[in-house]
Amino acid sequence: MADILQVQQLRQVCKTLLDVVEERFGTEIDLSRVGVDFYWNVDLRTAFEIGSDPVAGIDVGQTSDDLAELHALLRQPADGPPVLWHDLQHLAGVMRLLAYLDLPDVGADQG
Repeated sequence: MADILQVQQLRQVCKTLLDVVEERFGTEIDLSRVGVDFYWNVDLRTAFEIGSDPVAGIDVGQTSDDLAELHALLRQPADGPPVLWHDLQHLAGVMRLLAYLDLPDVGADQG
C-alpha cells in the first residue's frame, strides 16, 4: 500500500502543509522581500533518469516566473486542461521556495 499514491491523501497533505505555511508566514508572502528569485533546478527528465549525467540537466529556475505561470493558470479560460508536466513544475518551484523559507535563519523575518 505504501507504493500507491492516492490523490485524495495528497490533497489532504497539501492542505495541511499550506495551513501551516499560512500560520507561519501569513496569507500573503511578498516575494520582493524574500531576497531570492533564482534557484538551481534539475531538468525533470534528468531528475528521474538516474543513469544520465545530472550536470547536463541542471538549469536555473525563477520563482517570479513560477508565480507568474501559476497566476496565468488561474486566469486561463476553461477551454483546455492545464499542461501537467509544465504547470506542476512551476508549482513545485513555489513549494520549494516555501520549504526554503522555513529553513532555520532564512525565513524568520518573512511574512
